[in-house]
Amino acid sequence: MSTDIYRRLAELLPADPVLSGHVLAVHADGTATVGYPGGAQARVRDPFASTQGAAVYVQGGAITGPAPDLGPAIVIEI
Repeated sequence: MSTDIYRRLAELLPADPVLSGHVLAVHADGTATVGYPGGAQARVRDPFASTQGAAVYVQGGAITGPAPDLGPAIVIEI
């Protein structure tokens, strides 16, 4: 058993982060273009045959499932 606390903590974290985004385009080769908050885009594998506009989770270059569609954020200044 390792006594390096940082290494033990790092082993608990997943190798790839789970990101959420919206499907911008669906392609015939089983991939989809996903848009992330902030404007970034990525073409990823789509084993769920997601529809355009669907909110999805992406991990490791593939869609891993549907995400809740929370709509636009509203900022209220006081």
